[in-house]
Amino acid sequence: MTEKDLTKQRIWHRYIAADGTWRRKDGTAAMQRPPGEDLAVLRRGLGRPAGTVLEIFPFYTCPVDDFAARRGEVSAEQEAEHVALALYGLHQQSQERPMHRDGVSLGRAMLELRRHGRTSDEAVDSRFQQAFSATSMQALQLRLRGLITQLKDIKQPLDYNRLVGDLHHWNRPEARSRVRRHWGLDYYGWTQPATPSRSGR
Repeated sequence: MTEKDLTKQRIWHRYIAADGTWRRKDGTAAMQRPPGEDLAVLRRGLGRPAGTVLEIFPFYTCPVDDFAARRGEVSAEQEAEHVALALYGLHQQSQERPMHRDGVSLGRAMLELRRHGRTSDEAVDSRFQQAFSATSMQALQLRLRGLITQLKDIKQPLDYNRLVGDLHHWNRPEARSRVRRHWGLDYYGWTQPATPSRSGR
């Protein structure tokens, strides 16, 4: 993979190898991790609209929507990527291992938090419900910030590419319903005890 290819990737992929661990510097055992200053830049986006923090622009990878740009706006995709980048900057801060992991949805990550026992099941359920029921992107990102802080505390990774996709769909009611179904299945679908068969088999 060339340096040019790496710069096209989102920051959480630039430093992660195929096995999910940090990349190694060529010919050495030294691990390559996201620089702390880069993560600090991403955290400046927390609670700020996409496109309003100049230092984050080099980290955006989605195509620019020319029509939106001419109106001084950003696309839903750009907004979703911005929120995910800011949350990743928070999540990865001071962590020894990667906090991005392919295939771990928000619902699955929250299930791991619920199973961890750090807080009560009821408290985790309540906080997840608050994010689940958000209707605006602004409310959702505020609630996600609290959830990511909790996931960080137990060192639980999350699939940030999937989160970008989920956030991208959040402003459309039909698509938001699909995201909620996925989150709910991942969170509750595996926490319910198996129902015994009525036939006894």
